[in-house]
Amino acid sequence: MTPDEYCRQRAAASGSSFYYSFLFLGAEKRRAITAFYAFCREVDDVADEASDITVARAKLAWWRTEVANLAAGSPTHPVTRALAPFVAPMGLDAARMNEIIDGMEMDLTHHRYADFESLRVYCHRVAGVVGQLSASIFGYRHAQTLEYAESLGLAFQLTNIIRDVGEDARRGRVYLPADDLARHGLTAQDILARRTGEPFRALMAGQAERAERLYEEAFAKLHPEDRRSQRAGLVMAAIYRTLLAEIRRDGFPVLEGRVSLTPIRKLWIAWRTWVRA
Repeated sequence: MTPDEYCRQRAAASGSSFYYSFLFLGAEKRRAITAFYAFCREVDDVADEASDITVARAKLAWWRTEVANLAAGSPTHPVTRALAPFVAPMGLDAARMNEIIDGMEMDLTHHRYADFESLRVYCHRVAGVVGQLSASIFGYRHAQTLEYAESLGLAFQLTNIIRDVGEDARRGRVYLPADDLARHGLTAQDILARRTGEPFRALMAGQAERAERLYEEAFAKLHPEDRRSQRAGLVMAAIYRTLLAEIRRDGFPVLEGRVSLTPIRKLWIAWRTWVRA
């Protein structure tokens, strides 16, 4: 199996909505973003599947070494070998890749957030930076497009947090800010116990509104001249905003199960957005 084949399998097997945003890209950009997505999946899985924190820290430390190897031109893992041709031409710098690993390390021990500002640090590392590097792969002419990518990444992460509240609770994780919980008379223990009701739905409505503001903030920052090159991100946004609307319409049933869109619906949204963008 070649490095590119390994990355394609990682991307397809994940079932993520991100996969659908890659489908209409040209061959080189599709190879690059698929390899970068595979890198994100590799380090994310270390945090999500950790049963021993010491072992997980060692694995993430290995990935930091591998990022250094990539920057030095001597990668060893299939993912970094697939990324190697794109490091210089697409601006895939080691500092930002290490920021992503920083976010994964937070997941090993940090499962509560006092307020949105502290949560925002986490979201920046695991999603905002991913947005910036993805924008670099897609190509841009105006610096403010990186600000668009940062805001869009934060919006995606907040959508993920809303979608995954129940799944995260089963892992003992609560990403909803404690001050937001308190405003609705709730605590982290209510989330862990998966207690639904009007206070919970009101809490989640506030989280959805925050995510929507970030989507709008992102679109306002996207320079018109970069809109066409950033169509893959706009595809992703269309899929995620549709998912968020579904969750809201259904009354935020996220503690009972995971709401998702069908593959055919994601493909339809992706195609429609691509041709209109």
